[in-house]
Amino acid sequence: MVKAIIDINDNTNKILNIIKAEFGLRGKSEAIDKLAEEYEELVFEPKIKHSYLKKLKKIEKERTIRVGTIEDFRKSYGIK
Repeated sequence: MVKAIIDINDNTNKILNIIKAEFGLRGKSEAIDKLAEEYEELVFEPKIKHSYLKKLKKIEKERTIRVGTIEDFRKSYGIK
């Protein structure tokens, strides 16, 4: 674990206190860790996961079904 002495402004201090309270953290160090974790997921994680892209490509290859207009659909299923 790395120790650091940092200077933060009053607004940042308030935000860290809110994060600390919201997640039930013991100190501002844990709040900073939480912020870094959330930032990592937001910025560094791919926007679309690889497994989803594979699934999407599989769906795109499937045969499509033509439904037609709403009127055609209603006629096919006897809906008024």
